[in-house]
Amino acid sequence: MSMTIITVEEPKQAAQHVMEILKEQQDKGKLNVLGLATGSTMIPIYETLVNSDLSFEKVTAFNLDEYVGLDDRNKNSYAFFMQAHLFSKKKFKHTYIPNGVAEKLEEECVLYEKLLSEFPLDVQLLGIGENGHIAFNEPGTSFDSVTHVETLTDSTLGANSTMFDNDEPIPATALTMGISSVLAAKKIILIALGERKRFALERLLEGTVTVDYPVTALMGHGDVTVITDIKNLAE
Repeated sequence: MSMTIITVEEPKQAAQHVMEILKEQQDKGKLNVLGLATGSTMIPIYETLVNSDLSFEKVTAFNLDEYVGLDDRNKNSYAFFMQAHLFSKKKFKHTYIPNGVAEKLEEECVLYEKLLSEFPLDVQLLGIGENGHIAFNEPGTSFDSVTHVETLTDSTLGANSTMFDNDEPIPATALTMGISSVLAAKKIILIALGERKRFALERLLEGTVTVDYPVTALMGHGDVTVITDIKNLAE
């Protein structure tokens, strides 16, 4: 395993580091397919990318996940989020997001995983849940998992409720890339900002690999960069 830890003072610095890494990869010809995440952590990152001179016109993008039952017109969907914060402002070659309103969800998962195999991820941007989940892979998820329907835990639903508008209930299930889908990326950039993420990040850094904390699956990856503003991390 090769893990680089970058400690920053504020989210804007984290965003700057992400942009610089992506630019470096692009200059090397290693940014053909980019994995994207959502949530409040990603907003300053996408803002920085939008205001940069980076071009994504030859880049294919895959998002990690989407809520079941929400379409791209729903303000709480990740499709809407991505359109608002990035896709409407930066042109990509292709963009893919799991279809949360697919008639047959299992078939949608198979299709999405097939696309991922056809367009291998060069770089995956990744957040981290307070309970150690990555994408929507909750504690207990097999490290061999591929794109699937996941039942969300109460802690995830509670943490994500702050992002929902109009008091709409959060769907209890989501489509998500599996842990093996994430690990297939050649390079992973994990962004962990705020004290609420300390516990989960420390589980990764202490080095014990367990399905109880899905983020620890990253210990088996060869190229992980962690960007965090959390100080004095226990390892």
